[in-house]
Amino acid sequence: MRPVGVFGGTFDPIHYGHLRPAQEAVQKLALAELRFIPASQPPHRPAPQASAAQRLAMVKLAIRDLPGMCVDDRELQRGGLSYTVLTLESLRAELGNTPLCLLIGADQFRSFEAWHRWQEIPDLAHVVVLNRPGATAGALPDWARARECAELHVLQEAPAGRLAFLSVSPQDISATRIRAALARGESVQGLLPEAVLDYIRTNQVYGQ
Repeated sequence: MRPVGVFGGTFDPIHYGHLRPAQEAVQKLALAELRFIPASQPPHRPAPQASAAQRLAMVKLAIRDLPGMCVDDRELQRGGLSYTVLTLESLRAELGNTPLCLLIGADQFRSFEAWHRWQEIPDLAHVVVLNRPGATAGALPDWARARECAELHVLQEAPAGRLAFLSVSPQDISATRIRAALARGESVQGLLPEAVLDYIRTNQVYGQ
């Protein structure tokens, strides 16, 4: 069964640092679909600058022409702090035994054990860490070593439970840098889709 991918974030704004690795993941993992899930309020970082409605609109614009991608607003609808474990429980209740792949960055993986009810997450979804080519994870904790798999096709054979490292092309782009450049009136051409940039300008999302 082809897995469903889950890709969360504040997307404040969404940019090619999100989109290009996501496209590679859709292909390499043979995902049935990849769901972008904007966070309402991330627990470990400041509140987003753009409103929930603005961030949702920007994600929709960014992925509208990208096959295999969709937006899921359940965390915005739920409101409050966005805990990944709650989102995965909700998806699991909907999707039954469909394999779920939670896509996270290498930095997120390093802080994974600080997440809310993190021990339950691998039983709800496979954890797929997006890595730079050639990067090594270093010494893995016991829980991760026990779940690690080298063959990606294994992720299609069970609903959850495995850990995989996926090499994707590095993208030196950050939302923080984009917001700072916009505030200074500098160009951010090529860092995010034109449709998103037009929306930001039209709606003065970051106050420029």
